[in-house]
Amino acid sequence: MHKSNGLNQKRFGRLAWLWLSVVVLLLDQLSKVYFEGALSLYQQIVVIPDYFSWTLAYNTGAAFSFLADAAGWQRWFFAAIALVVSVVLVVWLKRLKAHETWLAVALALVLGGAIGNLFDRVAYGHVIDFILVHWQNRWYFPAFNLADSAITLGAILLALDMFKPQKSAELSHD
Repeated sequence: MHKSNGLNQKRFGRLAWLWLSVVVLLLDQLSKVYFEGALSLYQQIVVIPDYFSWTLAYNTGAAFSFLADAAGWQRWFFAAIALVVSVVLVVWLKRLKAHETWLAVALALVLGGAIGNLFDRVAYGHVIDFILVHWQNRWYFPAFNLADSAITLGAILLALDMFKPQKSAELSHD
């Protein structure tokens, strides 16, 4: 390894993966703008009958509309949490070692999703959701968006990374 590459790795960790966070943020915001312009509130366009629809919903709470009925303080509470989590994720990315690629991808996905929903919460007072998974007219999963999907995928990758066996070569580089 070239000496300057090693110094850059120590200085910047895996911050190069922030490009993925930016892509998630852009795709999330563009999709929200599109669906907010294309649908009226709670309008449903069935894509796969009995299973999948587009819809437009606003969530003033957190996951599964947690605290959505609160008096408005939750907007800033959840925004503050997202901001703190985002800072922690950037610091974590900076501290990652060169071999921790899957962990970097996971953190970048969660970061991009967190910032996407943070933007909605601060700019609009609610998160814009548009993906609706359901079974016939009997069961509906709460509407969600691309930011939520990125956070979920990142969390799954984080969980899988915890169970990944450590190689002795990786341990010797730490």
